[in-house]
Amino acid sequence: MAREVGVYRRKDSRFYWINATLANGKRIRQSAGTDIREEAEAYLSKLKLEAYREAHFGIKPERSWQEAVVRYLAMKRNLRSFSDVQRICRLLDPYLGSLMLHQIDGDVIWSVIQGEGKRGNKPATINRYLALIRSLLRMARDEWQWIDNFPKIRLLPGEVERDRWLSHAEAAVLIAVCPPHLASLVRFALATGCRAREITGLEWNRVDLTRCTAWLNQTKNGTPRGVPLNQDAVDVLIEQVGKHPRYCFTYQGRRIAWELSNSAWHTALAKAGIEDFRFHDLRHTWASWHRQAGTSCDELKELGGWKSRQMVDRYAKYATEHLTVAAARIASKQPGKDKNESVTFLSR
Repeated sequence: MAREVGVYRRKDSRFYWINATLANGKRIRQSAGTDIREEAEAYLSKLKLEAYREAHFGIKPERSWQEAVVRYLAMKRNLRSFSDVQRICRLLDPYLGSLMLHQIDGDVIWSVIQGEGKRGNKPATINRYLALIRSLLRMARDEWQWIDNFPKIRLLPGEVERDRWLSHAEAAVLIAVCPPHLASLVRFALATGCRAREITGLEWNRVDLTRCTAWLNQTKNGTPRGVPLNQDAVDVLIEQVGKHPRYCFTYQGRRIAWELSNSAWHTALAKAGIEDFRFHDLRHTWASWHRQAGTSCDELKELGGWKSRQMVDRYAKYATEHLTVAAARIASKQPGKDKNESVTFLSR
């Protein structure tokens, strides 16, 4: 039996359905989402008009922000931070939920900045919202071809970069006051720069102690990577051998699945006299130590699994060896020179 063409009813649905081939060659067979025939016919006419304009004039059909959010969330579903992406999309809905993508201009972006600023949000929080808008619109332009352009979205200045790390002496004190299972996690983090979930999810079948290498499959950006293990890291892993058949780091015979910033962590910080410090700051500490030891930014980028140099350049300030000669040019005492001859002061 031939299928009906145009607008028709199906026995298994209360809505009218559409079956048509559009001017751009696309075949559609879908529900019209209405039980009123006139509305279904109007919807089909709209689809035909948009397809004709796209095929003959290159005019793309209008797409809504909400439609884009649905596809964006579907593509981001496997991210570990998916719940945060969902939350930000919900918070942006009052500003963008009623708009088509082509209606999002500089004034709309400014309304987001102003509105969130009045709510008391700091630049860092507002920048997370702006970054998501920019990411979604870029995807709509470059990957989905829904729009041809979108407004330039600059992040707000004034975002304070967190600069918290431990000295070697402070780290030694912290390790000494941690319970054994937590001390192992801290030592491994300081030796490898791995994130908390990368450590707690590490399995023995992804570790080669002979080659001093581990392979991570639960990374923040979703890209598996190899981690070279220095002697400190190898020593920690050797201590864990035999405790669990699958996972490297455990507590009372079970995988550590809880948040590492728990009461044991805060108790250890208090005993060590360390304030304003998160477990993730151990990664910052590891990176800072590397730069102080002369590791280049390119080497650090590969070691830490960062995708861009921007995240690594924040640690450049810790390596100043290459500026030592320049700094010595105005020193009051220089080898082979008289003190009074080192610097010539010009009279005013």
